[in-house]
Amino acid sequence: MHQMLNSLSMLLLRVVFGGIMLTAHGLPKLTSFGKGGEPFADPLGVGSATSLLLAIFAEFFCSILVFLGLGTRLACIPLIITMLVACVGVHGADSLLAKEKSILYMAAFTAILINGPGTFSFDQFFWGWMKKRRAKKAA
Repeated sequence: MHQMLNSLSMLLLRVVFGGIMLTAHGLPKLTSFGKGGEPFADPLGVGSATSLLLAIFAEFFCSILVFLGLGTRLACIPLIITMLVACVGVHGADSLLAKEKSILYMAAFTAILINGPGTFSFDQFFWGWMKKRRAKKAA
């Protein structure tokens, strides 16, 4: 029962935080990049376009992976780094209220990184399938 509740909670975290990051942050940045929108912050000093591409990679592509539970732990790393940069680099001098979203996202993606995607994920499906396949070959 405990394992099932843990897996359901990880599914909830992945779908909510991955889905909102994707739709509210990643997709608008991706469409903005395609249209050549307003300048993007450059907290790392690598150039505005490069900073935007790194944010798109994390917030769009990695969010999709977290949402699906595919390569979940690896996909959380760029998201955590992006939220750390947003919190410290972009909003470092701002109030806690301005940093709140990045801190919440960072905490959620860190929890997913630590706990893994849970049973209801493509990671679990894929690795379960691989274990069964290896067991058949060994038999």
